[in-house]
Amino acid sequence: MPAHDLNVSADEYERIQQEIENTNSPVGIDAKKTHVLILHKLLEIEKRLDEMAKRMEEKG
Repeated sequence: MPAHDLNVSADEYERIQQEIENTNSPVGIDAKKTHVLILHKLLEIEKRLDEMAKRMEEKG
């Protein structure tokens, strides 16, 4: 299984943190918004994989 680079630059980390932060939440983040962002990214990945599979089928 390939190792994945999970290191995030400080700027990107800060941007993500600010996007999902919610000081009113007991865990400090807006869980609903976080889940929406995760699902959105997964849908983008699924779309890209479908496009890649289609291109591979076309190549034979």
